Amino acid sequence: MSEAESKPRRRAPLPGDPTRRQRLESMLRVNHAGEYGARRIYEGQLAVLSKSSSAPVIRHMWEQEAEHLQTFEQMLPERRVRPTLLQPVWHMAGYALGAATAMMGEKAAMACTVAVEEVIDQHYAEQSEDLADEPQEKDLRKTIEKFRAEELEHRDIGLEHEAEQATGYEALSAAIKTGSRLAIWLSKRF
Repeated sequence: MSEAESKPRRRAPLPGDPTRRQRLESMLRVNHAGEYGARRIYEGQLAVLSKSSSAPVIRHMWEQEAEHLQTFEQMLPERRVRPTLLQPVWHMAGYALGAATAMMGEKAAMACTVAVEEVIDQHYAEQSEDLADEPQEKDLRKTIEKFRAEELEHRDIGLEHEAEQATGYEALSAAIKTGSRLAIWLSKRF
């Protein structure tokens, strides 16, 4: 079987499907919102854990998220895309999630990182696949793949710092993943 035969074909658009432009706007809007929220999570964690042994690691992840956010903040006006209307919500919710998990301890803070990054990994993988058939978006795809690799690094850091040993890990992880998926769904639309 040739590569073309093994690759699933994209279905023809149906009435009411978003246009290419609308899909890209949604993609950029949600990525900007996600990176903004991630930066706020780490800021909340650092507010609580600034003197802990995990502070340098959290600061490293915050710096990478700040770079990701800056990239999307530049892309939005260049492509004439508005940010999500929910940014004030993500401002508060991200910080609150970071601070709350940090108050539960360093392992819970790392569990938060693992849960969020696992959702983001899937999200960025889907976007990269969606852009694979669009050669004019190769730079955007390359950016998404770079950021995805860094998000996976964050997940691995969380696992190395015993995230899975946090009290109530399974329940905490499930709740954070559900919230992250909801934030993605809302940010794509609003």
